Amino acid sequence: MTDHLRAVAPAIESLLQNVGTLAGWGVEMAERLMAGQRLLAAGNGGSAAEAQHLTAELVGRFDGDREPFSAISLHAESSAVTAIANDYGFDRMFARQVTAHGRRGDILLLLSTSGKSPNLLHAVDAARAAGVTTWALTAAGPNPLTECVDDFVAIDAQSANAQEGHLIALHAICRAFDAEVHRRRQEEQR
Repeated sequence: MTDHLRAVAPAIESLLQNVGTLAGWGVEMAERLMAGQRLLAAGNGGSAAEAQHLTAELVGRFDGDREPFSAISLHAESSAVTAIANDYGFDRMFARQVTAHGRRGDILLLLSTSGKSPNLLHAVDAARAAGVTTWALTAAGPNPLTECVDDFVAIDAQSANAQEGHLIALHAICRAFDAEVHRRRQEEQR
């Protein structure tokens, strides 16, 4: 247990090295979602749970009360997921949904410790075709996902610790997002 907890330190250090990117994502996400775009998020396994955690923070709230924003966790639509996986294959599960829901100016955030999941890589292709911006949180890079998205943060840590770092990264993005929404709403009231 002590070894596991000590192994979190590289993940935190990696996040600190990427604080500018994470803050920038939060600000850009606020700008786009306030303009009517949406966030699509996807991952597999624990990364799916973290994608859903992020969308819950945006549709619900993070720190304080604010209006809800459009954010869809692509794995959470169980009937669509099982139908698409059955009819088109697991590798196309997210791509088909990105094609259905993604609009120019939306953001697709993908979470993956391996950065190799074919269903996420195909989602990037679908996003590119739809004019959707792609971001990824992965473990150490380079990996296939970091090489094909518009921007990424690769956490240089063991897989489990990188995944723990992803949750911290998502909360950092939410903090920047909420601060930017608050700043813009204050500006509008002047």
